[in-house]
Amino acid sequence: MSEGTEQEVDIMFGLKNVLTQIEAAVARRSKDLPQVTPQLVAVSKIKPVPLIIQAYDAGQRHFGENYVNEMAEKSIDPQILDKCKDIKWHFIGHLQTNKINKLLGSPGLYMVETVDSEKLADNLNKQWTKLRKEENKLNVMVQVNTSGEEAKNGVAPAEATKLVEHVLKNCPSLEFNGLMTIGQYDYDVSQGPNPDFLTLAKCRQEVCENLNLDINKVELSMGMSSDFEHAIELGATTVRVGSVIFGARPPKN
Repeated sequence: MSEGTEQEVDIMFGLKNVLTQIEAAVARRSKDLPQVTPQLVAVSKIKPVPLIIQAYDAGQRHFGENYVNEMAEKSIDPQILDKCKDIKWHFIGHLQTNKINKLLGSPGLYMVETVDSEKLADNLNKQWTKLRKEENKLNVMVQVNTSGEEAKNGVAPAEATKLVEHVLKNCPSLEFNGLMTIGQYDYDVSQGPNPDFLTLAKCRQEVCENLNLDINKVELSMGMSSDFEHAIELGATTVRVGSVIFGARPPKN
């Protein structure tokens, strides 16, 4: 068996596995939570184009990238443009203002999950209007720093309503989809439910009450390879899973 097919089987197997786990987690989810079918975003950062195409061929459509340059490059790759016409890219990394145009120029850009300031929202709104006059609004999520860690981006939970309101009132080219958090890594679930996930769910509750929004239409993007099932049980509607699908990433040098 050649190396190529070996990888292919793995990616199909990985995807199938994750989708089965998502379904099982949905069955365990509290009936009080919005019954939204979770969206799987396959995190393809530093993974080569052929693996993205294999995942696409296996039925995956939503892919997540953390770095603007990498996403801009992959999105215009001739093979991706040819073979993945319906690909939907989610940007899930920290976005600097000077990289906005490069990001928005990526074909297939579907959502920016990491809007963490009014300034960034305003800039995205302005540039999207310029670049894509006739097209749809740009889907965005507001990133919340639920763990309060210095190294993490996002608004404080108490500031979430204010930022969401700003997007809704002042950014006509942006479509507010929900809230996103990175959360702390390697949380030990034997300690009880992950406080970051509980905080984001509570945050959504408050945002919806304050701004009179339908909670069923406000998404929660939380949970990664190690904890996406737990995140779904606590209400995640989008999970960002990489290594379980594509294999472990090489360690950082």
